[in-house]
Amino acid sequence: MKSLYILSLFIVILIGCKSTKHSKVTTLKPDTEKQLAIPDQKTWYKKDFQKDNIPGISLDKWYAQNKKKPKNNNIIVAVIDTQIDLKHEDLQGVIWTNAKEIPDNGIDDDNNGYIDDCNGWSFTGTKSGGYVVWNRYEYVRIVNEWETLFKDKKETQIETKDLYKFKVYQRALKTFEEKNKYYKNWHKSLIHGVAIYPLVKDTLKHFFPKEDYTYQQLDSMYNKYKINNKKYRQRRDDNDKDLGALVFFMMSNLEVNQKTFDDVKDQEVQLDSVVNKNLNLAYNERLPIGDNPTVLEKGYGNNKISNTIKGVRTIQDHNTMVSGIIAANRSNAIGIKGIADVKIMPLNISPSGDEHDKDITMAIRYAVDNGARIINMSFGKEFSMHKDWVIDAFKYAQDHNVLLVHSSGNDSQNLDNFLNYPNDLNNDDTVEIYDNFINVGSTTQQLGDKFVSDFSNYGKQNVDLFAPGDEIYTTGAGNIYKFESGTSFAAPMVCGTAALIWSYYPKLTVKEVKQIILDSGTAYDINVIVPGTNDKKAPFSELSKTGKVLNVYNAMELAKKVSK
Repeated sequence: MKSLYILSLFIVILIGCKSTKHSKVTTLKPDTEKQLAIPDQKTWYKKDFQKDNIPGISLDKWYAQNKKKPKNNNIIVAVIDTQIDLKHEDLQGVIWTNAKEIPDNGIDDDNNGYIDDCNGWSFTGTKSGGYVVWNRYEYVRIVNEWETLFKDKKETQIETKDLYKFKVYQRALKTFEEKNKYYKNWHKSLIHGVAIYPLVKDTLKHFFPKEDYTYQQLDSMYNKYKINNKKYRQRRDDNDKDLGALVFFMMSNLEVNQKTFDDVKDQEVQLDSVVNKNLNLAYNERLPIGDNPTVLEKGYGNNKISNTIKGVRTIQDHNTMVSGIIAANRSNAIGIKGIADVKIMPLNISPSGDEHDKDITMAIRYAVDNGARIINMSFGKEFSMHKDWVIDAFKYAQDHNVLLVHSSGNDSQNLDNFLNYPNDLNNDDTVEIYDNFINVGSTTQQLGDKFVSDFSNYGKQNVDLFAPGDEIYTTGAGNIYKFESGTSFAAPMVCGTAALIWSYYPKLTVKEVKQIILDSGTAYDINVIVPGTNDKKAPFSELSKTGKVLNVYNAMELAKKVSK
């Protein structure tokens, strides 16, 4: 799952309305001499640049001026993601309920192919009532499945009809070999870190009885006691235990925010699973689910979308964060306010690792069949084994007037040259074929050269627009609130906006809603540092198809015009 959820694990993801051509979009050029206002950190993304000098989405401005009640209070947004914390105080009253299903009677009352799906469905639920925690990466599955077809073969030996698949296999094999080596080495370092940590801690306690040392103090100590300038890996392999080496090991932990032994041990446990599950050709995560991953079918998985099992790692945080941005209760006077008053349909497909194309496909179809108008997809991967299934599901959504919103990913890559799935391109990834898909990059609150989040993917052809995704305050699993960053949190901004548009103008088509969102964004006349580079700059307008940032106020004004 290419999102902050997985990124933190690895510490380091013109068809429009007739009226839109008459709309006027203001291009804002910030006054470089003017001091930026200090924003309310928890709500900065809702602010308006012209009023607050903060490059948000102008949500507060729209709510302050809007006095009308919506025409449709039944908009459903499906969030295809991890599990969700159904007990969170700020998500009470906003979770979709399947009124046609009688809870826990073991019968498929509405005959939709899913038994007791009262609030959604877990496509990664197991037959025993549990859930899958670890998925293999897609490139590992491709190597495992296609090895018998292509191993040790040259391109000249491949039939024309299999050439595209062969090239995907070659790329997957290269990626697997590189990642396998990288993560095994990292895991070796963590094993060493767990083994040596008690000695490091006891040694430092002699100098700092209260263990209140800072990184700067350790750095000074290291320069005083070091006997060489070895790199971490060499110290690890030599099992160095001199005072300088021990101080260096603790400094290395602090650099990646591992402040306690539990932090180091937890990271080692996670990397152990990465090596032995995510990257293991022989590991089969579908066995406990009991389905056939090569066949599209209804009914596999279970209805436990907020499952907690003692001793099993929970995976509820990411969906909880995304859903809060879209729909956290706006009237309970606690926590945060979501963008719109809508219902969230939680659909689980995202353990740690890469999502299965089968689960993506079936989740989209479930959402469409059960009334979702908008689908948030804050996940991504570098490979797709069954892309044809997914793009067929995209067409199914388009035919039913459903909008798909996808986070562009946190790889600091140009998606015009770097493949990221799912996308709305044809089977050989050359031509955009659907009009109901929006790909969203992330911006910060710093309206200058660091305006585009340094982790965000971008692309003049394959990223549609940007939205705030940096230091976003939202709901978290365990009934908490926190700041998080990632394109995962930019996509739900667009979903909430689409939900507002359809709440007030329900007769608009999905093509119209998409074009309204794209046409109404705010354009900023500035040069920004291109993600993935140190100081290379480009016009902000060149990093996405529209060159704009989501603007709720403008979108609602334009929707009003288009609806007439």
